[in-house]
Amino acid sequence: MTATATSNAAGSAAWADTLLLSFAQAGYVRAEPAILQPAEPFLDLSGEDIRKSLYLTSDLSGEELCLRPDLTIPVARDYLASGRAGQPAGFSYLGPVFRYRSGQASEFLQAGIESFGRQDRAAADAEMLALALEATAAFGVRDVEIRTGDVALFNALLDALNLYPVWRRRLVKDFNRKISLEQDLERLAAAATATRSEYEGVLAALAGSDRKAALAFVTDLMSIAGTTNVGGRTTAEIADRFLEQSTLKGGALPREAIAVLKRFLSIAGNPDDAVAALRALTTDAKLDLNAAIDQFESRVGFMAARGIDVKQTRFSTAFGRGLDYYTGFEFELHHSGNGAEPLVAGGRYDGLMTQLGSSEPIPAVGFSVWVDALNRIGRKVGA
Repeated sequence: MTATATSNAAGSAAWADTLLLSFAQAGYVRAEPAILQPAEPFLDLSGEDIRKSLYLTSDLSGEELCLRPDLTIPVARDYLASGRAGQPAGFSYLGPVFRYRSGQASEFLQAGIESFGRQDRAAADAEMLALALEATAAFGVRDVEIRTGDVALFNALLDALNLYPVWRRRLVKDFNRKISLEQDLERLAAAATATRSEYEGVLAALAGSDRKAALAFVTDLMSIAGTTNVGGRTTAEIADRFLEQSTLKGGALPREAIAVLKRFLSIAGNPDDAVAALRALTTDAKLDLNAAIDQFESRVGFMAARGIDVKQTRFSTAFGRGLDYYTGFEFELHHSGNGAEPLVAGGRYDGLMTQLGSSEPIPAVGFSVWVDALNRIGRKVGA
């Protein structure tokens, strides 16, 4: 081994020891889930788009398996299969994950924390952010930018506006996919398409359906027709297209709702200013978002109590991480001056456990550390 390689290995061992020690001292037990995982949970929760990134195989029974593309779902599955399911428990991890990334290595290290079962959600959220900052410090990276959001506020607004299910589904999809809501809002305000479609019956049947129900419905139709694709489109792509048309058939999104949504999505700045702007919006629009805002404000208080400089934290109501299973607080840590690549990212995903088979909802929050990115920045900082 060369002197450089020896030095790099020693440096890697040092940061790994520091990182895992900080997690252990915070009470998080090391988890080591299996590398080979059922593919279905990843496809169900992240959408068929992730299929292009997975390394897939199948067993003798025909079950589709994959090399784990991340560690959140595997750690959650192991927790649910244990005797501690439903009880407060915290886990840390550091290990390889496998995902196709154009121009980058498909096997890479991921570290992180998952916290399950804690009812003190605001305090747990703040603890995740504090531990994420400690993780960057373990690599010698302290000049970080904190970006935060809260999808629970957006969901509460949609509930308060009492929109048709088709509109709510479309807006949530846009938000989770990081599509420009501003751009789509204008499209949704246009009058519904007047022309009839040869698939009117299908569109009517799908009205109000979620993606999983639509996929099952279209799969049945395709099976009856004896085909798995039409014009090169997969069953999932066809289901998504039908859902899109079903939404547009629901009629125009009310202009009053669009005005409120645009004002909501324009709120950004430090968290204290955002709370004030949200309170003003609820008063002016006569909407009840108090429970979601109270939770947000409580979290900000816990963040300050943990020594996080709230005034230097960026909050935006339009911020989202692009994954369907997040239900509340979301955050990313970036090296200052690096706008695109997060070093640490995470948030609250209370709905995941029921989606993975739990009979009761279980609070959950966590984050992942992008080891490669942190290593690279840490070497530059330490150079």
